[in-house]
Amino acid sequence: MSKIVVYPGTFDPVTNGHADLVRRAMHVFDKVVVGIAASPQKEPLFCLEERVSLAKTVFSEYKHVEVCGFNGLLVDLARDHDAVAVLRGLRAVSDFEFEFQLASMNRHLDPTLESIFLTPAEQFSFISSSIVREVALFGGDISTFVHPQVEQALQNKFSSR
Repeated sequence: MSKIVVYPGTFDPVTNGHADLVRRAMHVFDKVVVGIAASPQKEPLFCLEERVSLAKTVFSEYKHVEVCGFNGLLVDLARDHDAVAVLRGLRAVSDFEFEFQLASMNRHLDPTLESIFLTPAEQFSFISSSIVREVALFGGDISTFVHPQVEQALQNKFSSR
């Protein structure tokens, strides 16, 4: 029986910090499902299809990684993929309270689903999608934070505004 983990998020856009967590999760799980939430309430810069496409590009060389979009409850996505756990990243102590609330709710909705927390490598500990978007908006160098295709997509998005 394979061990599958779901790594959910908005991924607007996917960063090297996200990729770092996926790489490390691949050492623990047989398969990683990157679940990209529609999250219309967050008003993402990239539409769901764009975020899924970018993530597929970033993870194209990763064996045993699947990327899919979803709209609904995380526990339903996990059930659909026979996942045994949810992967979440913790960059700072301030992330913990919110992530603890999510984990508790998910456990309430599905007591069989575990939550696994990983911290990013030090060079990615300060990276967030929102910070990357803001730096890109003002023309800053984001090349060390994202895949080249993501960098290009951000440049294209902001040059058309």
